[in-house]
This record gives sequence, structure tokens and C-alpha cells, in this order.
Amino acid sequence: MDDNVPPNNTLLVVDALIKANKDFDLLLIPNVAHGYGAASQYMTRRRWDYFVRYLAGAIPPNEYEMKPFSAISAMMRGGPSDADPADDSF
Repeated sequence: MDDNVPPNNTLLVVDALIKANKDFDLLLIPNVAHGYGAASQYMTRRRWDYFVRYLAGAIPPNEYEMKPFSAISAMMRGGPSDADPADDSF
């Protein structure tokens, strides 16, 4: 449950948008407080997909898998990944 904004407040906004016949997108991420928690990479990809689709007018890659920052940093340094030492296929 969100520890900053009660979920019912979000639903009040959703209700108002529906009543005003407004288009909107809503993504709920369960089992986290006010951030994205373990879904941070998923949320980042979804945000980028949204920008690519609605601002750039292009089609984002289907279900692209985001890599952890530590894996990308290790790759750039030329060393093994802290996140997944067996996976060096970026």
C-alpha cells in the first residue's frame, strides 16, 4: 500500500477523469510503498515505451528487458557484472 497517497485518492482522480470523458493511462504496481521497488526496471521500460509511442510516434521494442545499472556499469568497465556474473550478453 502506498504510504504517501492513499489508493482511494487515486481512484477519485480516475473517477473524475472518466466522468469528464478524458483518456488516461494507469499502471498499478502491487506490494510497494510510494516508489517502484523491485519493479523499477519494469516501470522505466514502460515509461520509455510510452514516450516512444506517444511523443516520438514510433513503436517501442516488444517487452524489452532492462538491465540493472550495475550490469551496464560493469560492462562499460570491461569487468563481470555484479548483478548476473554468468550473463555478459548485453
